[in-house]
Amino acid sequence: MVKKGKYAYLSEKEKSGWLQIKKEEKKLLEAFSKPYLDFLNTAKTERESVEYFHSLAKKNNFIDLINFQTLKSGFKGKKIVHVNKNKSIILSIIGKEPIEKGINIICGHIDSPRLDLKQNPLYEDTGLGFLKTHYYGGIKKFHWLNIPLAIHGVITRLDGKTINIRIGEDKDDPVFIIPDLLPHLSGKLNKKKVSDAFPAENLNLITGNIPLDDADEKEGVKINILKILNRKYGIVEQDFNSAELEAVPAIKAREAGIDRSFIAGYGQDDRLCSFCAAQSIMEISNPIRTTV
Repeated sequence: MVKKGKYAYLSEKEKSGWLQIKKEEKKLLEAFSKPYLDFLNTAKTERESVEYFHSLAKKNNFIDLINFQTLKSGFKGKKIVHVNKNKSIILSIIGKEPIEKGINIICGHIDSPRLDLKQNPLYEDTGLGFLKTHYYGGIKKFHWLNIPLAIHGVITRLDGKTINIRIGEDKDDPVFIIPDLLPHLSGKLNKKKVSDAFPAENLNLITGNIPLDDADEKEGVKINILKILNRKYGIVEQDFNSAELEAVPAIKAREAGIDRSFIAGYGQDDRLCSFCAAQSIMEISNPIRTTV
């Protein structure tokens, strides 16, 4: 609504950002969003984000820091990447000026709110197999009920081999669910405050229901789940103690709105900032200041 009157010039006139950019910039936005969607779907955890950015850096002629014994002033324009324990990554281009004159740094985090599996998570209750979780970051607990969840992470087996786990992302994969009460059974629940209605200790993943015929009937479902995991990954229950497993939404990031003006996807805080930072340094060459 346009404000009219004698003092209209004093009021702020809001104008959509879409109307303030040129057609060429809109094309750049479209070109930018495609790899961003791919990133959101490919890298849902810190480890996966590091792997994604490391691969991108190698394609853009970055050299691993481990290949250098020293960094000298003659390295102007050198592109260097360092991965720290597969959980964080540093990208840098050596500038023309010495670092005593300053460096330009952009930092962003690549972790997002999620559910972590506890160290010994698998248990059976009322004929169902569950995985115990603990939430990480500022989640709204009710958002995580009755949606398909995937498990990402690593397990280090007793023989020292590390196994990558990613269950629930492929179209033929099973997914995991945190159950909620049916609407006609949740009358008392509806009267509680949101913060009280969904206790964190109840955010456990349903993992199975079929018991083994020859197992102890109290542990039949749990043993069957362990048997499936052992057959697929060669792991036993003790291996969970050296595992780092995360539950994340098994939902693909998509363009949203009939005009495709939004991107809907899990964990854009703060992976969006990290993605933009990584993309920007890929387009830099021979900076005056060292860029990190």
